[in-house]
Amino acid sequence: MSISIGAALDQAVARLKPVVDLPHLEAELLLCHIVGKPSTWLVAWPEKRLTDRELAGFMELVEQREQGAPVAYLTGEREFWSLSLNVTEDTLIPRPETELLVETVLERFADRPKLTLVDMGTGSGAIALAIASEKPAWTLYATDASPQALAVAWYNAEHQGITNVTFLEGDWYDALPAETHLDLVVSNPPYVTEAEMRELAPEVRDFEPHAALLAGQRGTEVIEPLLAQSGDRLNSGGHLLVEVSPMIHDA
Repeated sequence: MSISIGAALDQAVARLKPVVDLPHLEAELLLCHIVGKPSTWLVAWPEKRLTDRELAGFMELVEQREQGAPVAYLTGEREFWSLSLNVTEDTLIPRPETELLVETVLERFADRPKLTLVDMGTGSGAIALAIASEKPAWTLYATDASPQALAVAWYNAEHQGITNVTFLEGDWYDALPAETHLDLVVSNPPYVTEAEMRELAPEVRDFEPHAALLAGQRGTEVIEPLLAQSGDRLNSGGHLLVEVSPMIHDA
């Protein structure tokens, strides 16, 4: 027998409270996904009864969240910058701290009407699409070794109506045509050490793609070749901006 929105949320919050920090927010996000409505609609209609299918789908998501599955993978989307991006288990979940990389690019190159850049290891396309949405006259490339991740990034570009990003499959600089020269390289590469991986929260360690997280024993194994090879691809006065772990001191 179906129950009201308010009662369903109460049940979900009670189940999530022991395992997550923001049980009410997460319960609302999951239910919004199921009913296809914003959170304001849930607040306005707490007595509205869910259908049996909606309730079953909601409780299935709550159970998966109890088992550690990230909310973003359960709903299939994550907000980043001003964009709502599709995410899957083939991509990292974009995080607020990565927006600092976008902010830095936009501030440092605010006076450049034209600029050519690449987002290395783009994943969901978050960095490239955020920059492209603010700078439609710039030329952007976004590379990834995972065709599954690139499919997600391409979908996000189409969904957002962003047309100034070219997606290329391959390992780092190898994905770019040999004649491509750049004003800027940006990247959020793998930088988690093997020791740190064991200490990550289970929802990260057990669900997000290790290839996009794990660098090796030092955490600099990916960053070092990015630095070494950038000189051959950057124009004079070009820049390389990379997100790194605060634990790295010798990159």
